[in-house]
Amino acid sequence: MHKDVAQVQGTSNQRRKENALFKFSGDTKIAPGLLLHCCRFRQNRQVTRKKLSKVSADASCPISAGAIGFSEKPRSDARNRGKGKAQISFVKEKMNMCGIVGYIGENSASPILLDGLKKLEYRGYDSAGIAVLDGGRTEIVKTKGRIADLEKKLSERAPLSGSVGIGHTRWATHGAPTDKNAHPHKGGNGRITLVHNGIIENYIELKAMLETAGYKFVSETDTEVLAHLFDYYYKGDPVETMCRVMRTVRGSYATAVLTDDAPDRIVAAKKDSPLVIGKGEGENFLASDIPALLKYTRTCYLLNDGEIAILTRENIQFYNADGKPIEKDVYNVTWDAEAAEKGGYAHFMKKEIAEQPKAVRDTLSPRIVDGQVVIPELHLSDEEIRAIDKIHIVACGSAWHVGMAAKYILEAAAGIPVETDLASEFRYRDPIIRKGDICIVISQSGETADTLAALREAKRKGAHTVSIVNVVASTIARESDDVIYTMAGPEIAVATTKAFSAQLSVVYLLALRFGVATGKLSKDQESDYCDALLKLPEEIEKLLGLDEELNALAKQFAAAKNIFFIGRGLDYAISLEGSLKLKEISYIHSEAYAAGELKHGTISLIEPGTPVVAVATQDSLFEKTLGNIKEVRARGAKVIALVSGEHREVDDFADHVIRVPETPEMLLPSVNVIPLQIFAYYMALERGCDVDKPRNLAKSVTVE
Repeated sequence: MHKDVAQVQGTSNQRRKENALFKFSGDTKIAPGLLLHCCRFRQNRQVTRKKLSKVSADASCPISAGAIGFSEKPRSDARNRGKGKAQISFVKEKMNMCGIVGYIGENSASPILLDGLKKLEYRGYDSAGIAVLDGGRTEIVKTKGRIADLEKKLSERAPLSGSVGIGHTRWATHGAPTDKNAHPHKGGNGRITLVHNGIIENYIELKAMLETAGYKFVSETDTEVLAHLFDYYYKGDPVETMCRVMRTVRGSYATAVLTDDAPDRIVAAKKDSPLVIGKGEGENFLASDIPALLKYTRTCYLLNDGEIAILTRENIQFYNADGKPIEKDVYNVTWDAEAAEKGGYAHFMKKEIAEQPKAVRDTLSPRIVDGQVVIPELHLSDEEIRAIDKIHIVACGSAWHVGMAAKYILEAAAGIPVETDLASEFRYRDPIIRKGDICIVISQSGETADTLAALREAKRKGAHTVSIVNVVASTIARESDDVIYTMAGPEIAVATTKAFSAQLSVVYLLALRFGVATGKLSKDQESDYCDALLKLPEEIEKLLGLDEELNALAKQFAAAKNIFFIGRGLDYAISLEGSLKLKEISYIHSEAYAAGELKHGTISLIEPGTPVVAVATQDSLFEKTLGNIKEVRARGAKVIALVSGEHREVDDFADHVIRVPETPEMLLPSVNVIPLQIFAYYMALERGCDVDKPRNLAKSVTVE
């Protein structure tokens, strides 16, 4: 094993098994930069490129030049053995990202695959492809871009004949959106064709071993590793092969496989990423989500984790992770396609609010290792961090509110001065940037025009640039010195929710990384904060339970013409976001103010019945904010107080009290924003507004 790889994995076998090349849990979607840098390491958590040519997936199976070995230890996550009950909860739990379809029957597969992929476009994607098996030969057509681009490519060649096929839409994670990285992928000498959603955590190790065995790779994806691995194990029995693959890989997957030697079947399996099997008459289907099937069948089977399906024209057989046959209950779909795309939710925004625990978990957990923050994408040594003179944060809209919170958090944790600017103002004020300054730019899309211009201005003036973005290979990501990807997945609703929470998560990681480097935080403090961060998704999950309470509250205030938000410190930063969320989707005039500024003019706007949302969750500032609550209440305001813990004294001065759980002060923004998002959602709903597509707004602002 190479020295540097051993450093990454830890000095003990236990550390290696737990953290091999940075563990990623669930169906996390990670950036190519994150994985690329997982093979690079140098002192002070820096990284150096090293070739991984002979790395074992497990200490028990060393690799030599002429041998290859894989660990096939039973996976504790191979659950749901025996009879499989139909589970529909996944529809509300999984983030939409990439799409899989499959067909086997008597009809031409190609148009059915394309139709299914179109039904999954809502999931977000940047490339698409299909594979059709006919007479023992599988042909693939794939391209970067949209399904329309795939259709154009298909129209320019001879039709794909065949009645068995699989298709895929890809959201780039491992490698940029290119034709080569698009799915499907071939395995071995081409006899295996495979599509995959999810993340193979140990793909770097497996790729090194497969290369040692003579396999050649043409893409940057972890999916090609899965295809070659299936070929490596395949001796004619698809169930045995899939079981061995499932025991070898770590991570999440929904996968569908064609083998040229068996043109009358499709092999499928899942763990953590959803996969639905559709039953027809003389034909069967599979898809990542039900909308792709509804045109053809409403009789479905919902695969559970660790289960395998073998589809033929007439039959569907199911197996558990040990390869034993199981029976599954039928799930008959009774709802329409539009509802299915939203996972049963009325709106994408509501669905994305519910996905925040997962977005936060997937952003944090890969970068917390043994109680410390590890950000392999950040190429700043401890010495370079200590030399930072100032941090400039630039962003627009909700991302700017993340930046406002980041100012308080970074200054407190690292002791480094921070300036937060609106990107639209940054370059026009001729900012003073000195040697040693860094500029952090925040953008969900990575294409925000003003933020991109600010990034270029900061680079022109010599700042080291770090971007926090959600879209792989976006312009801001490409032009930044370092890019830290959030793992929020595609966000459909115009009003951001889960991307906002994922951005906050990255800010916490940076604060801890900088704080330890500067000596402002001890290792013990870092460990305590890491523990709290890993519990954060659970706290957010609990807050989703405030749904009914906030719905009832919205009914009382939906007719308001003006609503004001007040707060201090971090509470002020989140007040800004709460106010923006309300105004952009409910069209109610709303403003947020630093609570201490009330008496400098704003209080003149308070009249009897005016709703005021007071965010007062910081213990150190609670009494001050309580004083401001008394001021507006004395002038007739209807006060909605958002407080943490008990703080029963607020009950005497607020008309309504919303309580969030006790949370370390630095992390309060993540819990405070959840009830404000839900409140805004129900306010818009009560007023009959288009929640997902508010008037005059666009998801990505690509013009100044």
